[in-house]
Amino acid sequence: MKKSIFSRFMKALAMEIREHKSTFIVYSVLRLAVIAVGILQFFNGNYENVFLCILTLILLMVPSFIQLTFKVELPTTLEIIILLFIFAAEILGEIDDYYLLFPFWDTMLHTINGFLAAAIGFSLVTLLNDSEKIQFELSPIFVVIVAFCFSMTIGVVWEFFEFGMDQIFGMDTQKDTIIHILNSVSISADGSMTTFRDIGNVVIDGTALPIHGYLDIGLIDTMQDLIVNFIGASVFSVFGFFYIKFKGKINLVNRFIPTKKSKDRDYLEKVINDAE
Repeated sequence: MKKSIFSRFMKALAMEIREHKSTFIVYSVLRLAVIAVGILQFFNGNYENVFLCILTLILLMVPSFIQLTFKVELPTTLEIIILLFIFAAEILGEIDDYYLLFPFWDTMLHTINGFLAAAIGFSLVTLLNDSEKIQFELSPIFVVIVAFCFSMTIGVVWEFFEFGMDQIFGMDTQKDTIIHILNSVSISADGSMTTFRDIGNVVIDGTALPIHGYLDIGLIDTMQDLIVNFIGASVFSVFGFFYIKFKGKINLVNRFIPTKKSKDRDYLEKVINDAE
């Protein structure tokens, strides 16, 4: 029985993935690329990266899983951006070291994440607001505030995750920043402000670090991530406000707003009904 339910769900998921031609093409190309990278990493003995490729393959199915499970329709533009975002973060960023090769890579992804998370938060509120079971009217400013706060919460939780990975597993997901000026009240004996300028080198346990400056441990990276997340969330919130004001007539915003799935596109229901 369990196998039958699982097989039905996977059949419906496959139908969901193939629903939009353009999205399916992007999904297929990225899937093949991830599989190729995974095979290459396996033969190179990089088994951690192989696991990352497997995780990426699972994440690429998440948009279709959400549509199938929660009976919502993701716009093609939004779904493609999500797929590209996953590939850019996991494969290009982690395995191909784009985070190190291109300093703007992490900033770009966090900005996009802020924008997309605000769109998702906006959609959750508007879908609830349009529900037939729950009837209430929300002001445009309230909706965009909720969307903005949802996006910032996602950004903060992600930074919690990075901090936890670094503290518990000794990783360096919160990338360090080299700085040349330091202000601190902890260094002086009387608690007064002490400033070090033009820091050229740092010595730890008698060993000089080859960084030509002071090493900030993750704080600046975290704050920069949250700031660009704030920018991305703010940009969408402005668009979302006018979207509500003009009653959904802004086509740009429509490309990022999930809607309720129509009955003829409810593939899970179709598979279940066909089986009966």
